[in-house]
Amino acid sequence: MRIQKHDSIKTWRVLLLFILCSSAILIDRSLPISGIGVAQTTPPLDKRIQRVEEGLLPAVLVNGRQSRMKISDRMAHYNVPGVSIAVINNSRIEWSKSYGKRQAGKDDPVVLETLFQAASISKPVAAMGALYLVERRRLDLDVDVNRRLRSWQVPDSDFLKDKKVTLRGLLSHSAGVTVHGFRGYAADEQIPGLQQVLDGVKPANSAPVRVDMAPGTNWRYSGGGYCIMQQLIIDVTRTPFPKFMRDKVLKKLEMKNSTYEQPLPDDLRTRAAVGHRRNGEPIKGDWHTYPEMAAAGLWTTPNDLARFMISILRGLNGGSNGVLSNRMTAQMTTKVLDNYGLGLGLSHGVDGRIVSFGHGGSNEGFKCQMIAFPETGSGAVVMTNGDQGGMLANEILRALAMEYDWPERKPVEKTPVTLSATVLDRYVGKYDFQPGVIVEIKSMGDRLWAVVPQQLPIELLAENESKFFALNGEIPDVEFAHDAQSGETVMIVNVGGNLRRLKRHK
Repeated sequence: MRIQKHDSIKTWRVLLLFILCSSAILIDRSLPISGIGVAQTTPPLDKRIQRVEEGLLPAVLVNGRQSRMKISDRMAHYNVPGVSIAVINNSRIEWSKSYGKRQAGKDDPVVLETLFQAASISKPVAAMGALYLVERRRLDLDVDVNRRLRSWQVPDSDFLKDKKVTLRGLLSHSAGVTVHGFRGYAADEQIPGLQQVLDGVKPANSAPVRVDMAPGTNWRYSGGGYCIMQQLIIDVTRTPFPKFMRDKVLKKLEMKNSTYEQPLPDDLRTRAAVGHRRNGEPIKGDWHTYPEMAAAGLWTTPNDLARFMISILRGLNGGSNGVLSNRMTAQMTTKVLDNYGLGLGLSHGVDGRIVSFGHGGSNEGFKCQMIAFPETGSGAVVMTNGDQGGMLANEILRALAMEYDWPERKPVEKTPVTLSATVLDRYVGKYDFQPGVIVEIKSMGDRLWAVVPQQLPIELLAENESKFFALNGEIPDVEFAHDAQSGETVMIVNVGGNLRRLKRHK
């Protein structure tokens, strides 16, 4: 493992690195890639780190169950070989630390400079690049994107008669655009071009990106929308997307260990973590390639993503963002629809003020989380190289929430009740979460279980006869109810503060 304590004097060292850096990809290749190094930390910080490492927590604290857990034990439990963490406090990186191995069964450790796939965390970083162009009047948030697209156009649709697809809609997932996400391309698969992805043409393995509902009417997560944004930036700047992002965002934020290059260049392979399946087996070919760069293609480190988050924190509090004006930074964190801003997920207090902003990421073999709290300038980034790393990351964030007294992410206390098999059987069935995604509810013994795509079965504990919760928060709390109109049972799920009613298959 490797620990790093951060100090403002390091700014000058980083600046010097940028002056000397002339490579096409913004990566400091001189940094160590093997061995274990430990920097000195002050005793109080050492104790704080130890409390976090030994204080991982489930989402729900239940009487009589062991609660606090060690990070090493949880890595083994989830078959996650490597983890890297950066912790933000007072709008600076207070400490960062890496754990485990780049690949299971190998000796090469994860170090602070190890690259991970950011997955969907690529989106808010890419959004900052688009907003950079908005501020220079090369793009407009509220103009039909077809006016600026040159090499591809959003196909016409009956849903576009009154409203058009705009950059604001794409960045906030409110443009009515299809395709939730992407599985990427294995090492032995042919990689499509971006326009093939947009049209769903072979060798693309995803559906065409199209508009199937009126823009602005509903929030629906769309990686496809970010592919449109990627093409928009390429057409407007006439620059390859990785180069544009390197020059206009990554370099300005001193994200020296980050690149949108896909596939990852050969000279960076030894710097990168290998992705792992839920059983702990490495992904064939080490990882998948994502030509959907804006949606899922960023390779980076927790320290670099922490710098990105700190730039937003500073911009919100009157300081220099480094890329955007304070006004545009505020727009980025202003709700557009369903607690989502321009590239970022948001949470708000009862008075409407923003409490936190952040994003998660899920690629094949990689899971990550980042969150920040504007009022305190605190937050964290956790990156993992395992398919079950999302649950591990959330446990780490809860430990940090307790240690740093965050306003969110702390576990809640609940006392489960026991229900009869007759009651539980009422809720068994398959429920439509969204097109192509089904949640199956099963009854086994005196418990309900939720079967979610790409996850192990999740135990649901009963809070009362109709409300259930998952111990580790793998899925939101659910409630079953009788729909008066259809006469069917529906499952009500709280997603980001918005209640969604999921219909059961007949």
